[in-house]
Amino acid sequence: MNGNGRPLRRRVAALAAAILTLGAAGVAAFLVLRPGTAAGSGNTPMATARKGEFLVIVSCRGELVAEKSVQILAPVNVPNLQIVWMAPQGATVKGGDSVLRFDASGAKRQLQEKEAALAQGQASLDQAIAQAGITTEQDKLELASLSQAVELARIEASKKEIVSVLQGEENRIALGLAQQKLEVKKAAMEFNAASAQSKIASTKSQRDKAKAEVDLTKERIAQTEVKAPAAGVINYLMNFSQGWLNAKPFKVGDNVWPGSAVAEIPDLTTLRLKGKAEEIDRGRMREGQDVRVILDPFPEKPFQGKLDSLSALTEQGFDWPPSRYFRAYASLGQADDRLRPAMNGRMDVIVDRISNAISVPSKAVFARDGRPVVLVPGKEGLRVVKVEVVARNPDEVAVRGIEAGTQVALIDEPESGRKPATAGAKK
Repeated sequence: MNGNGRPLRRRVAALAAAILTLGAAGVAAFLVLRPGTAAGSGNTPMATARKGEFLVIVSCRGELVAEKSVQILAPVNVPNLQIVWMAPQGATVKGGDSVLRFDASGAKRQLQEKEAALAQGQASLDQAIAQAGITTEQDKLELASLSQAVELARIEASKKEIVSVLQGEENRIALGLAQQKLEVKKAAMEFNAASAQSKIASTKSQRDKAKAEVDLTKERIAQTEVKAPAAGVINYLMNFSQGWLNAKPFKVGDNVWPGSAVAEIPDLTTLRLKGKAEEIDRGRMREGQDVRVILDPFPEKPFQGKLDSLSALTEQGFDWPPSRYFRAYASLGQADDRLRPAMNGRMDVIVDRISNAISVPSKAVFARDGRPVVLVPGKEGLRVVKVEVVARNPDEVAVRGIEAGTQVALIDEPESGRKPATAGAKK
């Protein structure tokens, strides 16, 4: 059994040695071929100085805004506006589509009350008209009766030549009384007609008032559903009812002031980046300069535009601590259906162009005795090379003192074992 086990152990040992050899070779290849690591510099990350056009930029943070937009306003004559439904933020709508609904339950209860008052007013008007008709007919009947009595009395009075003097005088007096009653009835009839018309007019006025309130309530209910005035993408505005610091976009449940702007439908072809320019950078910026706009949602696609406008005076910010800045607007150069208002990003305003410049990352420039230097690999490790900074960007620096292709360290090495600074370095 021992004799049969020795060949197996030899094969296992040979296989283990082969695995160790391959592992060592892989580690060596990784150390040799690892990008950014220069020979003789250990594990120090390195970068290569490049030669080409260097763009001196001023960076400003900001957000997209639309130069042209159609606002969606809350109803004006509707009290107690509370949002109960709203179209999703960024939804594409057509003209006439519903985008907002406010609570109409209170208005519907008022409508029922107003309609009941209108029905009562209409009934009162109908009753007044009917009563006026009855009174007029009664007056006509009484007037006809009194007119007949006057005629009879006139006939009796005409018999004075064939009756006694006493009887003739009585007939004349009876005729006068009948005529007076007729005149009184005519006056009473005119008064009743005028009184009936006055009551009808008053009742009709009350009915019309109730009808106007019903129509107004119906109009308010109709206004609780707001429709899109144009086609586009809906964007809800900030609700400042809780103060500037707590401002948030309008949402379901928010109360809205009548007539206030709740949302907008921007024209996406007029989007611009509205940025904040620091006071120290204002003097280097001019309208018409080339701008590179980089949006946070799409960092892989920079937009090439122009600096459209720059405010002449500073603005006071609402952040804390308080700050002042200049307002800058940059065009995007091209439209993109993915862009939406309020997207954050930055604009890189190109204030100068340096041709054939040597540039290195900002992390590769260090300070020695108040002078800028870079660290380049040498025979005995990294050595200090003095450079002159020509221009500086947040991520890149244009320098003089080294040549294109020079390897520079991205981290500062300890002082021990470093050669004195030199004026230049060769590739």
